[in-house]
Amino acid sequence: MNGVEGLVPLAGDLVLRDLEVGGAEGPLPARLYLAGAPATKRDTLVVFFHGGGFVGGSIDEADDFLSRMVSGDRAQVALSAGYTLASVKPFPAAVEDAHALLLWAKKNKSKLSWNGRRLVVAGIEAGANLAAVVALMSRDRGGPPLAGQVLIMPMLDPALSTCSMREMPVCRDKAAIVDRVADTCAAGYRGYLPNAADRSHPYASPLQSSRLKNLPPALILSAEDDPLRDEAEQYGAKLIQCGITTTVKRLPPPPLEQPGGRNDCACVFALTEITAFIRGADGTETPPA
Repeated sequence: MNGVEGLVPLAGDLVLRDLEVGGAEGPLPARLYLAGAPATKRDTLVVFFHGGGFVGGSIDEADDFLSRMVSGDRAQVALSAGYTLASVKPFPAAVEDAHALLLWAKKNKSKLSWNGRRLVVAGIEAGANLAAVVALMSRDRGGPPLAGQVLIMPMLDPALSTCSMREMPVCRDKAAIVDRVADTCAAGYRGYLPNAADRSHPYASPLQSSRLKNLPPALILSAEDDPLRDEAEQYGAKLIQCGITTTVKRLPPPPLEQPGGRNDCACVFALTEITAFIRGADGTETPPA
């Protein structure tokens, strides 16, 4: 990604710190990202959940993205959060971890160089599902209050029923790669939701939820050639219908032919939009249209 126009350079005083955070049933791995003096309390904590189709992935995946995000705005501190993978324990273990982590963060602000003012959840793919779901859980369980949610190419439909999930690009090479993405999503849901009845639960499939009011503002990013595009945009439309301030953007086709292309897309093409949205999470700035 070096040399991409508009890419935020990494700060020389960037700090990455590994730590353990509290999950629903025990400690979880996490990594803290901040630029500047560690003793300074930041206004905004961004909790990021990694991808991997619920069955894989790790906190390492967002290193470049989150490092550049905090380098570009020192009022933010980011936390890449682990959660229980479906190979260890299926739904609802991961979402319970996600909510427990937010409660832990509120109680341990000083460890995170955060003043507790604003809390934003974010994630990519399966992690974006968790970010969307934890916004529902925080509303239903009385907190912690969220200032925003950032959903990057989210997995929201266990039925895999949208047109973008079924239709492959014309280009054979691109189609094969996108087909593998769709197969990965299907395999992930089989591991995460072995009980078919859970597939309609709003904490597993937020797209099917009939209760989407009183949620935090959302930034939802889809991608032109991504199988998850339609469910992301459908969820955005439902949030808007429920009166939630929501920005939906379709990004250019991500470089899926490259290793890590989906996450590179989030970092390179969406960093400006994500940073602007988070800055506006307190209502002092207008999120991008």
